[in-house]
Amino acid sequence: MSQQVEINLRKFRPIFFILFLLFILLISWSSITVSIPGGYRGVLFRQFGGGIQKERPYGEGLHFIAPWNTMYRYEVRQQELTETMEVLSSNGLEIKLDVTLLYHPEVAKLGFLHAEVGDDYLNRVVIPGIRSSARKVVGRYTPEEIYSTKRDRIQQEINAETLKLLERKYVALDEVLIRSILLPPTIKTAIENKLKQEQEDLAYEFRLKKEKKEAERQKIQAEGKAAANRIISESLTDNILREKGIQATLDLAKSGNAKVIVVGSGKDGLPLILGQN
Repeated sequence: MSQQVEINLRKFRPIFFILFLLFILLISWSSITVSIPGGYRGVLFRQFGGGIQKERPYGEGLHFIAPWNTMYRYEVRQQELTETMEVLSSNGLEIKLDVTLLYHPEVAKLGFLHAEVGDDYLNRVVIPGIRSSARKVVGRYTPEEIYSTKRDRIQQEINAETLKLLERKYVALDEVLIRSILLPPTIKTAIENKLKQEQEDLAYEFRLKKEKKEAERQKIQAEGKAAANRIISESLTDNILREKGIQATLDLAKSGNAKVIVVGSGKDGLPLILGQN
């Protein structure tokens, strides 16, 4: 009987062994597998194999790792940061700046980012970078320039300064947008009044130029007419006038109206026309 039991146990040993392995696999599944969701990449830390794997970021999906290793997940999609900060203009006036930053970590450099900065790179690199750049750029301009004429240039310069800071830390900058610039009410009112006055001055100068051009046009037109009359007057000699008078008399004589023509009775010997009806 005992021999029969021993034989049966030997038959089930492989099954028991497989079940044991399945049990071990089940309880350790969470420590030997890592799932990386869409829009993320992974950085592997090998406890006994060289530390952080800088050259190889892991893609989306399921990955098997040794239970003593660790996988760090990084979102690589475009991310948005909105910062409201107080900065100083070139003359020391305090200005409130509302800025939006679009950024994402460089996928190929995730291992270096994790090794040199860490997964809290937003607070360690991105936020200090945009604040430093904004203070540096705005400090070059007066409140009037910031409020009116140089806003686009300021945005471009902040973008360039931030890009230089972030690219050294393996973060890609997509865009910097200035959402609003707030000045103290008294300064804002003074700038708006000045700009309004400048616009009125420009409009007044435009009207003066327009009126001056119109006066010059009329002067040129009058001078042209005077010159034409002078030329005509100088060209009308007595013989020409007499000839024109004779021609006009002949034309009138041909008309059907009753008239009396006295030849040679007019001024300068021109015919005199009487009794026109």
